[in-house]
Amino acid sequence: MKIVIKIGTSTLAHESGRLNIRRTEEICKIISDLKNAGMEIIMVSSGAIGMGTGKLGLKDRPQDMPTKQAAAAVGQCELMYTYDKLFSEYNHTVAQLLLTAADVESEERHQNFTNTLNRLLELGSIPIINENDTIATEEISIGDNDTLAAITARSAGADILVLLSDIDGLYTGDPHKDPEAVLIREVHELTEEIMALGGSSGSNLGTGGMKTKLEAAGICMASGCDMIIMNGARPELLYSLMDGEAVGTRFFAKHTSSRG
Repeated sequence: MKIVIKIGTSTLAHESGRLNIRRTEEICKIISDLKNAGMEIIMVSSGAIGMGTGKLGLKDRPQDMPTKQAAAAVGQCELMYTYDKLFSEYNHTVAQLLLTAADVESEERHQNFTNTLNRLLELGSIPIINENDTIATEEISIGDNDTLAAITARSAGADILVLLSDIDGLYTGDPHKDPEAVLIREVHELTEEIMALGGSSGSNLGTGGMKTKLEAAGICMASGCDMIIMNGARPELLYSLMDGEAVGTRFFAKHTSSRG
């Protein structure tokens, strides 16, 4: 089984922007275990700007492009150093791939990306992908890692994309504001009603929100890949997911049906 796991900034970092060490260690341990079980795993990791913000001592996520890019340059170093250190403890090798929109929009560059990705998996590595925030501007930006993760899943021919977020899944309303909001366990079609649940807000450290996750689901479902939104605060649920249990919200690819 080939799995893409996208880790959001809110999962990796505390509100301060500093690394959530305990959770990151747990995620790396579980991913290592799943890989030991024979699964091919690709990670799409946010967190460079958020971690750079914390390491530079900035109070808030920067708004101007030069400071964003400076924070990304600092944060990406720490992010990959952390992953390399943690995965090395379980004898796994990580590889860094940084992309811009041009790398997925150009047929030749996209093919190069796909070829490299597949070769890294053949060599037993764990590719870790992020947008190249240090050079990407609004004009050449993919914009969010939910979309990048969906594009990666499609390119890799993944079976499942898992989005680790700060929420249990897709709800009928905002669970932070509406006590009557109910978790939607399965989505088989992205209707207007489902898309309307997306809203537009994300965390103050990240860029994504439910809107980008639903758009990512559209990319996955159309390309034959299931997608799951689950709470990154409980990474042990990855085991439950692989055991076939219902976790978070599952978006079923066009050719699949409910698996219970």
